[in-house]
Amino acid sequence: MTSKEVWSLFRLINKNKNLAAKRHPMFEKNRAMKVFTYIFIAFWACYLIFFGFLFANVIEDGKTEPYDVINGGLIIFLMIDFVTRFGMQETPAQEIRPYKLLPIPEDFLHNVFLLRIGLCGYNFFWFFFFVPFGFVSVAMLPCYTLLNFLGYMLGIWLMFVLNAYWYLFWRTLINHHTAYWLIPIAVYAAMVFLGMMEGEWLMDFSRNLMRGCINGNVLSYLAILALIAICFFVNRCFQKRFVYYEIARVEKILKVKSSEMSFLNRFGEVGEYLKLELKSIRRNAVVRKQFITGIICTVMLCSLFAFTDAYDNQPFMRSFVCVYCFSALGVITLTSVMGAEGNYIDGLMSRKESVLSLLKAKYYFNCMMMILPILFCIMPLAEGKMTIYEALGCFFFSMGVIFPFLFQLAVYNDTTVHLNEKMTRGGKSTKAQIIVSLVALFFPMGLMYILMIVLDAMMAGIIMAAIGLVGTIAHPLWLKNIYKRFMNRRYENMAGFRATR
Repeated sequence: MTSKEVWSLFRLINKNKNLAAKRHPMFEKNRAMKVFTYIFIAFWACYLIFFGFLFANVIEDGKTEPYDVINGGLIIFLMIDFVTRFGMQETPAQEIRPYKLLPIPEDFLHNVFLLRIGLCGYNFFWFFFFVPFGFVSVAMLPCYTLLNFLGYMLGIWLMFVLNAYWYLFWRTLINHHTAYWLIPIAVYAAMVFLGMMEGEWLMDFSRNLMRGCINGNVLSYLAILALIAICFFVNRCFQKRFVYYEIARVEKILKVKSSEMSFLNRFGEVGEYLKLELKSIRRNAVVRKQFITGIICTVMLCSLFAFTDAYDNQPFMRSFVCVYCFSALGVITLTSVMGAEGNYIDGLMSRKESVLSLLKAKYYFNCMMMILPILFCIMPLAEGKMTIYEALGCFFFSMGVIFPFLFQLAVYNDTTVHLNEKMTRGGKSTKAQIIVSLVALFFPMGLMYILMIVLDAMMAGIIMAAIGLVGTIAHPLWLKNIYKRFMNRRYENMAGFRATR
């Protein structure tokens, strides 16, 4: 290929990727989500700018320069960046599939998509913090000039590009098997413990590397570029291998025995849909990841609440943790209720009352899953951070108020959730999902906080439990109401499910 052809193909692929979102059938429905996202990004950008100026002026002890303190803890910024990329960055193996049918050299495709990751605008996001911080702590010092500041920014950018390729390597493996999550967690834990707590070799190395960038030391830049080149080459080899896994995914076939989950047979059609819920979690990647994410959020919150004093003197945050421990799993899984069924909605609609049985099964299943938060909350209960009244109040309130509210989305959700695609692909939230999720999270928290202030923790728990019991007992009524409204919109919803398959 000539250089002109290479440049033309590169521009064409970039153009296609930039237009991909506009071609999506959900583009018109996600304008509210885009506005919300831009507001959210602007909010955090302002926070980072504020903290950049703050840290540059606060970190001043006369012995250590502010940039040495931040540079020594650069691994913390890279860890946060690593985690946040899971909602922002896809792997080239996912994006390259449409181009495999075209007569384009495979190596060129991989190089283009890997280069786009290095030049991605997200790699500049942390500049909202480092530009004001570097300007005050470096450029304003008499011993440095604007060139030193620009050299520092170049070094910071190269570190986040390196982090992008480091993330890509592990994201590819995690997409293959969730257990690979344990390796980067162990690596970061070892680096923080051995390199920052037990010894300061990691902090010293990070300080010296970034100080070299400030001083324009070519060896510092070459060291980072060498690591980027190694990660680039390793990722290209991995993407070549895993692109075929993405194109022709071989799912593990589970043998279904006639006696499997036979204890649910006594519940008739509802029992069959309960089996479907359980099998869907076992077999489908997206549903399984939603379930695991909800459990992880619950365990983390319960652990923080039980073993740290972060929320001891904060009644508002205490009420948030109490409510969220019980509602997190339901909010994460029920926000896209009926989305998975969009894959086979035509068959589902061919049987009378089957949707009502499905809704009952989903409600019973989520109620049964409330056993998990109860078990996890033993930790804060044992530590005395949460009372039994608060736990029972949130338990019944989630089943009787939060779940019915989330189930209202079954009427309006008309976007198919691709069962074995990645959660970041096509999983765009609608305006209704955003509003319902936020209300489901913050209204119970506010109610519990007000009750705890006006009355006390015991009475707040009792009142919330009583309200929740009423909604739980009345579940046949509100489920039937949802079913009737869903049937009134069935043709509109079916058209939406078909368009987004």
